Amino acid sequence: MAFALGSSKVFVVWERLVVTGRAGWMGMGRGAARSALGFWPTLAFLLCSFPAATSPCKILKCNSEFWSATAGSQSQVADEAREFCAALRTYALCTRRTARTCRGDLAYHSAVHGIEDLMSQHNCSKDGPTSQPRLRTLPPPGDSQERSDSPEICHYEKSFHKHAATPNYTHCGLFGDPHLRTFTDRFQTCKVQGAWPLIDNNYLNVQVTNTPVLPGSAATATSKLTIIFKNFQECVDQKVYQAEMDELPAAFADGSKNGGDKHGANSLKITEKVSGQHVEIQAKYIGTTIVVRQVGRYLTFAVRMPEEVVNAVEDRDSQGLYLCLRGCPLNQQIDFQAFRANAEGPGTRRQAAASPAPAAPDTFPYETAAAKCKEKLPVEDLYYQACVFDLLTTGDVNFTLAAYYALEDVKMLHSNKDRLHLYERTQEPPGRAAAAALSPAPSPLLGSLLLLPMLPGLLEAMAA
Repeated sequence: MAFALGSSKVFVVWERLVVTGRAGWMGMGRGAARSALGFWPTLAFLLCSFPAATSPCKILKCNSEFWSATAGSQSQVADEAREFCAALRTYALCTRRTARTCRGDLAYHSAVHGIEDLMSQHNCSKDGPTSQPRLRTLPPPGDSQERSDSPEICHYEKSFHKHAATPNYTHCGLFGDPHLRTFTDRFQTCKVQGAWPLIDNNYLNVQVTNTPVLPGSAATATSKLTIIFKNFQECVDQKVYQAEMDELPAAFADGSKNGGDKHGANSLKITEKVSGQHVEIQAKYIGTTIVVRQVGRYLTFAVRMPEEVVNAVEDRDSQGLYLCLRGCPLNQQIDFQAFRANAEGPGTRRQAAASPAPAAPDTFPYETAAAKCKEKLPVEDLYYQACVFDLLTTGDVNFTLAAYYALEDVKMLHSNKDRLHLYERTQEPPGRAAAAALSPAPSPLLGSLLLLPMLPGLLEAMAA
């Protein structure tokens, strides 16, 4: 796994998901099929928890077709049960067809066991008719998916801040080889190969997978991104968005473009800005905007989120793993200043190759890289420096555009226009600055309580 310290946590989360999923399957009345579906989108997140960049396994396609075949049924109970069993048999057939390429895949094996459980609970026979996958049809005008009169609770600023000042918005971004700008405006260049969590709070999870740009190279870039929007009151159903290299969908994994069938479904919307290159997701119920791009072969991520949402976590101690909040672990950070000093000196190619991020065989000389980056990034800030770094380590000119669009996203999403350009790179243990910025000060009462066990010994010493 990409992070050994977090490996045990993955299995704890998995155990919790299984329990939750099976509890949902036990409802056997009308609409039971839909209740069973809440479990499947979580498989996309688990799939991204392991360092596989471009897997031929098509289990997510099977999951999506199962959803399409069962969602929105309006038939009678008996007919619905027959349709659901037929959909399960089709689902099982789909998993068998992709079995060879999915060997060892956690999401695949979870789906196989889940199908067996559902067929047993619904008394479905393994032999029988199958169903053809169907696309979800758009609702007629006036349907809940098209309404604009969402409940007030589904508009963050209206519901959470009726009588308060405008919320303080924060920004996090990840781009290039990869460069991270945290919610506290720390800027780091990191290795972070494999699967890493960017965000995890009470409302959504974001996870990325970074893979080597070239075989054997230490230079990595983001090849897969998974976002899970959690079920929220009367606003949205759980939704999963997943993008990979050369696949930037303009819809969620179930084919929908909004938050589902709830009254406030339009408080979560996905919009395609440029086909195959730029997608924007608006989650108004949590005041959040997410921008996902494909630049060249790789993905970039940017988010604008209120501090209140950033800090909405059940277990603050576990947040040390999440990059947008705490930054990269120290052993994953790259000393960019040392790399640049080597690159600018004589023998550029030889010295750069011995740096923390070895250069690719066909990289640019420093002067050429600097000139190309200057064309798109005239201000010599950290985005310009990141651009130069990426050209020196990858030789891929598309990384120039990745840095350019990352800065454009900052201009659109960052609430403090005086903090658009950063000039000093941060290299420090993860969590130190975040803890200082986001954690409350220690309570004097707590300090007094901690001293109580020592009081008898102190009194005895004074008496002596």
